Amino acid sequence: MSLAETRFDQLYPVLDAAQIEIARRFASGEARHFAPGELIYDVGTRNVPSWLVLEGGIETSRRDGLHSESSVVSLSSGQFSGEVSQLSGRGTLASGRAGSEGCTALPFDAAHVRALVIGSAEVGEMMMRAFILRRVALIQDGGAGSVIIDRGRSAECIRLQGFLTRNGYPFTVMDADADEEARAAIERFAVQPHELPLMICPNGKLLRRPTDAEAAVCLGIMPEIAPCALYDVAVVGAGPAGLAAAVYAASEGLSVIVFDQRAYGGQAGASARIENYLGFPTGISGQALAGRAFTQAQKFGAELAIPLQVERLDCGGPERCSTDPFSLEISNGLTIRARTIVIASGARYRRPDIPNLSDFDSNGVSYWASPIEAKLCEGEDVALIGGGNSAGQAVVYLAPKVKRLKLVVRRRLEETMSRYLIDRISALPNVELKIGAEVAALEGSTTCGLMSATLRTRSGEMHRIPLRHLFLFIGADPNTGWLDDCVAVDGKGFVVTGQGFPAEDDPGRPPLPLETSMPGIFAIGDVRAGSTKRVGAAIGEGAAVVAQIHQVLARAPVPARQAAE
Repeated sequence: MSLAETRFDQLYPVLDAAQIEIARRFASGEARHFAPGELIYDVGTRNVPSWLVLEGGIETSRRDGLHSESSVVSLSSGQFSGEVSQLSGRGTLASGRAGSEGCTALPFDAAHVRALVIGSAEVGEMMMRAFILRRVALIQDGGAGSVIIDRGRSAECIRLQGFLTRNGYPFTVMDADADEEARAAIERFAVQPHELPLMICPNGKLLRRPTDAEAAVCLGIMPEIAPCALYDVAVVGAGPAGLAAAVYAASEGLSVIVFDQRAYGGQAGASARIENYLGFPTGISGQALAGRAFTQAQKFGAELAIPLQVERLDCGGPERCSTDPFSLEISNGLTIRARTIVIASGARYRRPDIPNLSDFDSNGVSYWASPIEAKLCEGEDVALIGGGNSAGQAVVYLAPKVKRLKLVVRRRLEETMSRYLIDRISALPNVELKIGAEVAALEGSTTCGLMSATLRTRSGEMHRIPLRHLFLFIGADPNTGWLDDCVAVDGKGFVVTGQGFPAEDDPGRPPLPLETSMPGIFAIGDVRAGSTKRVGAAIGEGAAVVAQIHQVLARAPVPARQAAE
């Protein structure tokens, strides 16, 4: 059954007279009247208010990139429009027209929606739950969002699906080799093979082999950042640590911007099920946990800049004054300034030293196990390399979907994996454990994908196994290339914090526990040297760093420009 059938009252709650009066105090303008059939908002438009219906109604509908439109719901007096996009002014995923009797409604732009959600616990809870459920319904029910057209299962198509999935945007994939409508679209737009996959946005705009950033612009995901913006806190990385820092900092009134080059959630966002996170005894997927944190950060007004990559941190050099803001150079050409920086860029799974490994990225080799990868290898033989908890979670998720799974590790699982995962894996009949081996070579082609892998044992023996899908979860390298030598790192490249570094600008102040060698720059989560590589620990550091940020900001006067703003 659909969400509309099981949770309709939560999807589309009706405010009573007292709740409407509370909401009125937070409206961003006067009530407006729309004539019967008048377009109130359209798919893909940015900065669309949430409308609270006072009289008449709003007929809402969803539409995909091929202009296939279907009705969603008729909103009447006391009901409000919108979904998660209304928290931040991103491109809306639905359209609304005034009903047959017209419509009178109150507008709530993004800032006023957030003010209402925070200012009224009762109404705010109803709105937040409805917004989240409506986005989930748009994803689950289909008929909304972008259309991706490809031939077969190309690496670029898988990448694009992963980007949209991880960012919580609905889409439909059509195979031109099997679908007549997809084939007709390719012919109509004269799309060449090298231009696939084709992405058709809900507003009808056509993208040929788009990058993540191009897709984000088309969907209205890309944030609008003022070139002269100055923030209290800039967080680099939207994994659990970065999102936690954003939630706590924004909820305490600090201006916050968070950057991530691909999606929120980090490595944890790709975990099929996290079962040892406090408060979730039945487990929760990494995507669900990250999605809730992402929405929570938006609720408090944090700016989530995804997908934008920080290319360089400019910490000002030795002549920098302690009151000067830091600068971040962003992949879209902008430079933003912040009074403090939080390094939460995490770590990426290590790439084995295999010469042709890059030929098979998203073409047989994956670094996470999401529903997209699970569908690709359904009913086939797969291998997974790695013995940590993330690897164990991936094994438990993939095994019921594949024919056989070979788990290849260097050491006994008891040395690297939680007991509950070891027990779960031992109960899976189609999982074969191979200890003391590593991948030595891969065979295949860029057109056919991965065909086989060769494993090397400790004794030097080689074993070639036919294989179309290989999952790599081995070790981690820190994402610190953008730091430009601004802060001290250890021998493995992880950021060192809390040590007695010289503080030339303030020699009397010892570094704070999560502060780096550069005062005002902090590091949390997996990127930090000595951190505990657990979701709970990362979130704890994200909360703790905000108290330390307050201490630094309290010492520095507010810059004149920010004070004027």
